[in-house]
Amino acid sequence: MDFKSEWKPFTAIIAVFLLFYFLPVESGRVQNSILEAFYLTGWYAREHVILCLIPAFFIAGAIAVFIRRDSVIRYLGARANKILSYGVASVSGSVLAVCSCTVLPIFAGIYRMGAGIGPATAFLYAGPAINVLAIILTMRILGMELGIARAVGAVFFSIVIGLLMHLFFIKNESEKKRTDMALPESDVNRPLSQNVVYFALMIGILVFANWGKPEQMTGIWNFVYENKWIITGLFAVLFGVILIVWLKLNRWQVLVAGIITIVLAFIFPQWPLLPFSAAVLGLSIITAGRKDEAGDWFAETWGFAKQIMPLLFGGVLVAGLLLGRPGYEGLIPSHWISDSVGGNSLGANLFASVAGAFMYFATLTEVPILQGLMGSGMGKGPALALLLAGPALSLPNMLVIRSVMGTKKTIVFVMLVIIMATISGLIFGSF
Repeated sequence: MDFKSEWKPFTAIIAVFLLFYFLPVESGRVQNSILEAFYLTGWYAREHVILCLIPAFFIAGAIAVFIRRDSVIRYLGARANKILSYGVASVSGSVLAVCSCTVLPIFAGIYRMGAGIGPATAFLYAGPAINVLAIILTMRILGMELGIARAVGAVFFSIVIGLLMHLFFIKNESEKKRTDMALPESDVNRPLSQNVVYFALMIGILVFANWGKPEQMTGIWNFVYENKWIITGLFAVLFGVILIVWLKLNRWQVLVAGIITIVLAFIFPQWPLLPFSAAVLGLSIITAGRKDEAGDWFAETWGFAKQIMPLLFGGVLVAGLLLGRPGYEGLIPSHWISDSVGGNSLGANLFASVAGAFMYFATLTEVPILQGLMGSGMGKGPALALLLAGPALSLPNMLVIRSVMGTKKTIVFVMLVIIMATISGLIFGSF
């Protein structure tokens, strides 16, 4: 046996053995942390998988099948116009009100289709960071000053991080550029206008199905919230029509799936996840056995799900074990965090950036968490640092990014986010 080729599994086995051998299971904190890991994972499964991740997987699969590779290369590739590519990537979050995990399948789709490392990572950061609803909530609860700093910092961050990633891996980008130039143009299956409508409807379903409850129960945001399932349903009906007309799916199969979904929505209006799940299952059954581009769409969607889902659940489980849920304790005592982010020192800002990078924040939850931390003495500099690092990164997020673009690029991306968040916090806190 060649031990050099077996040292990694051998080390892993020894590490797992020692972990369980010395694990103090009789400790109340350890027992509570294990429960917190399962509580957080269960909450994640209920709140994010069906409404957030599954639509994102279908969008990512559609990018891989319906978007021409040379189109992605033209606008986001290594030889694309930098102003256009980084401009598009940096404002993407204003459309996608998603968390760091939900943006991952879409990032993986555009990266594999030929997007340059710079625009791809700019999109990866901007997707969850430049969230219009989150920025408005930040302004209302944490103050206009912090809200504006978050908005400006997030746009600036995404562009600078993307450019730095491009410079750090310029050799890879040069090789990709030469490869891109040698690729022949792909055939056009349908007009650009059809693809625009197709993706707009899917994004509409994703956005409105996840529309959060506003702080004030009046105004346009509350109107959308109260009618979000009606709006989502209208998007779904239009989507069903184009599946029949443009993708040539069997009309009777689509109609049966649609009728079942509508009936479930009327019978169980208090459980909107049930008709939504029925619609997803119906679409999967209809497309799974086909041999055309609709079948390819499902195959790509399933491929992203197989790659990303296990890593996300594993990461959420570990995050819950270490940090617990908001307001609950994990292995790491929460007072360690609150005690370390007071003032505006380099240590406080760095700690806030690192803690934010590894913690998992669902969309909009970072604002009330920060409100509690600031009430406990957190400085405004560390608060901004956490706002700029937290929504865009998490431990589950890092595991998936590594599987898409490799360990080295993931480490550089994470370090750039942490360093820039720390510097931004120091500057903001000094005013």
